[in-house]
Amino acid sequence: MANSPLPPSIPSQIAATRFARIPSWVSLKSSSASSSSLKIPHNQQQQGQVENLHLVSLSKQGKLKEARDFLKQMDEAGVPVSPSSYKSLLETCSNMRSLSDGRLIHQRLRTTMGNSSRFLDNCVLQMYCVCEDFWDAEKLFDEMPEKNLDSWVILISAYSEKGHLEKTFGLLSQMIALGIEPHSTIFTGLLKSLLDPSVLEVGKQLHSLVIRIGLSTNVSVITAISNMYVKCGALERAKLVFDQMVKRNAVGWTGLMMGYTQAGKEKYALVLFVRMLKEDVEPDKFVFSIALKACAGLEDLNLGRQIHGYIVKLGLESEVFVGTAVVDLYVKCSDFDSAWRAFERISEPNDASWSAIITGYCQIGKFEKSLQIFKSLRTKDMAINSFVYTSIFQACSALADYNMGAQAHADAIKRGLVSYLHGESAMITFYSKCGRLEYANRAFECIDEPDTVAWTAIICGHAYHGNASEALKLFKRMQNSTAKPNEVTFVGVLTACSHSGFVTEAKLYLESMSCEYGVKPTIDHYDCMIDAYSRAGMLQEAYELIKNMPFEPDAMSWKCLLGGCWIHRNLELGKIAAKNLLQLDPDDTAGYILMFNLYASHGKWEEAASIRSTMGARKLKKELSCSWITVKGKVHRFVVGDKHHPQTENIYGKLKELNHSFTDVESVLLKEEDVSFGLPERKQQLTEHSERLAIAFGLISIPSNAPIIIFKNLRACKHCHDFAKHVSMVTGRRITIRDSCRFHHFHSGKCSCNDYW
Repeated sequence: MANSPLPPSIPSQIAATRFARIPSWVSLKSSSASSSSLKIPHNQQQQGQVENLHLVSLSKQGKLKEARDFLKQMDEAGVPVSPSSYKSLLETCSNMRSLSDGRLIHQRLRTTMGNSSRFLDNCVLQMYCVCEDFWDAEKLFDEMPEKNLDSWVILISAYSEKGHLEKTFGLLSQMIALGIEPHSTIFTGLLKSLLDPSVLEVGKQLHSLVIRIGLSTNVSVITAISNMYVKCGALERAKLVFDQMVKRNAVGWTGLMMGYTQAGKEKYALVLFVRMLKEDVEPDKFVFSIALKACAGLEDLNLGRQIHGYIVKLGLESEVFVGTAVVDLYVKCSDFDSAWRAFERISEPNDASWSAIITGYCQIGKFEKSLQIFKSLRTKDMAINSFVYTSIFQACSALADYNMGAQAHADAIKRGLVSYLHGESAMITFYSKCGRLEYANRAFECIDEPDTVAWTAIICGHAYHGNASEALKLFKRMQNSTAKPNEVTFVGVLTACSHSGFVTEAKLYLESMSCEYGVKPTIDHYDCMIDAYSRAGMLQEAYELIKNMPFEPDAMSWKCLLGGCWIHRNLELGKIAAKNLLQLDPDDTAGYILMFNLYASHGKWEEAASIRSTMGARKLKKELSCSWITVKGKVHRFVVGDKHHPQTENIYGKLKELNHSFTDVESVLLKEEDVSFGLPERKQQLTEHSERLAIAFGLISIPSNAPIIIFKNLRACKHCHDFAKHVSMVTGRRITIRDSCRFHHFHSGKCSCNDYW
């Protein structure tokens, strides 16, 4: 039994018992006599070792108040405080940034010790510097009768770390003038503080000084010089210094590789990586991360896989820092299966790992999966960063999932993780795509200095909601700001003009893009102009622009013209547009359907039948129309003639009631195309279109004071558009429908598009 091992808890109990014997501040009080008559045992008179041990213990636990009280008791008992105790107290003040306690301890030192040692003076100096009280730090430094090298290092390093370069170099010059040779740590600290091209000349002078005083062979100093040149954008100088190193450490390799990668010179970074391997330098996790980032930037999947193989060989695949870089590589190279497998091998994924995989799911359009992962992270209370929330806002935008997006927004605000500008711009897009333009406006107006992305998001939001005037006002505001419009901004501006019939304005903006704003027009901008002409019925102008623009027309160019031909029933130009469209994209279902309708509207039944026959031969089918509406956090989807909903009876009852109210109107609506096409069976189908079912469900499910917001995967038909106008007039409800092209806001029998769509 005597030799049996102790239970694990016994040693800790023994330690606790011994600690209990250390006198606390209470043990220095006398209950039977005044403190002045307190007799100190002989073993405590030997420099108060036990009391100082307890004082250090309190200090290391961060119990500064208890330490102050104990110091008073030590004074009353005449127990001296050791230099090591002062050192521990000052270190704790530094760590806790407790300047007030640090000043009290400094004052006590002056009172009790008179002329303190250089060692303690340096401890106090360090405390003032860490707490950023440079006034007291410099005052103490000037008053120190004897400064050693550590004193200079502490103050110079503190100033350089905070970017006070003038003070830093003033002290360095003073030090050299006094004949004190600077230590290498001074130079490494100084060089780390030089972070951008504006201080490159200062860096060059430091480099010269390093050579003059003979530190050019010091590995840490010369590595810091190379990294300084990297940060200041002087990559050629950094490479020259690196090549001249007698001995290179991992920091040197990593710094130069990172510089190349950040400068968009990924190939140079990978050449350096290969050279590193040839010199038998074993890469660490940071080197692997940069090499993988370079492969991702080049989308070099083959080399990335080879590096991944090397990582597996070294057993680093499960390490989160390396594993996350592997995931990011595969995501950016669109190899998502490999990304997921790499993610699953990370032993403890962090916020960056989750961000990479969520971003990957968004990238390939699996938005539901990204939201599923996000919900799981929130449930498990795992670490989430601002990039995750930005991706979730984008996913909710794509799915028009207002409830999830609003919850994510509230959660991000609570955690303080709304990414400045990027996250805020994503929120603007999210709210505008979910039909909450007023919230998008609020999010935008909360940004102090919106950048180009934020301005573009709000301009595009108003454009797709049909608020052309507001979109153009915002564009004028943007011109008066520091942000500059880009290609996407002008797509938003031209779309706003197109959707509202501002043809003249659209033409002026297109012509002024290059000369006034320095933005070169692309085919997308010309397609917007073609669309503006076509919607306005200026079909010949649209056709001439297609023939004369500085680009080969793409499928969208001809589709815009064909859409205009259908709206304005121009069969001859429509045939030209359809022929060119289907040559460029033979599987474009919309092109066939538009042409079928155009032939049918002119009574060309044989030609219309031929279009149907071609679609059949190519096995093309019109995409099934689907509308959905969210009620109490649940999404309800409808297709034409849908009778699978649990409230089908109530929905069709409401629809019958509405149809009965609109009998006369419906007869007018149905005589234009479907009846004239000789397809009377479609009359019943029209009354059961998916958006009508969604509207009926909204009317019976959503409170009368709340808007009905519906989303549709295809462009709304004219009949349902007019139906929504009449429902808004008869019921007094506000109805919003987002189709594949734009938003329609219905109120009091009118639509925000003014029937221009």
